[in-house]
Amino acid sequence: MTNPAEQTDPAYTADEKAMLRASLDRQRDAVLWKLEGLDDEALRRPMTPSGTSLLGLVKHLASVEYGWFVESFGGETEPLWFDPYSDDDMRADQGETTQQIIDFYGRARAAADRTIAERPLEALGRPSWRDAEVSLRWVLVHMVEETARHAGHMDIVRELMDGATGDRRPA
Repeated sequence: MTNPAEQTDPAYTADEKAMLRASLDRQRDAVLWKLEGLDDEALRRPMTPSGTSLLGLVKHLASVEYGWFVESFGGETEPLWFDPYSDDDMRADQGETTQQIIDFYGRARAAADRTIAERPLEALGRPSWRDAEVSLRWVLVHMVEETARHAGHMDIVRELMDGATGDRRPA
């Protein structure tokens, strides 16, 4: 049996784009793992004074993936049922179902992945909410940071609920 610490991750020696994409995917997978095994009430339960919930964080991450990767590079995003420039994207209380938000995250992730696959790291985009161009490289780094930050929040929220911690499913 191979010691997991001795296994070689292909991303360890990949080119820069593949390495950044693998890092983002690890964080995205951690986000989804944090939802597993919980009922709808738990997924929506506000666990901080500001109202942070697991499902609200997933909705926010979907919104920012669409914004940074798709809108910034001229792609079409799906019509949103909430205002992404307010705290509506952090709350799962506008009549959405749990599955609707999880599917939204999946579609945003797939749309972002198409942008990543179709463009070089040096490609420039312009977010509508900023007066500056950004490179795909910068967006990838930023989204690894953003997703990791919120995955960490989700780790704390999940630990408060049932003690589950970590960045991946237990073996």
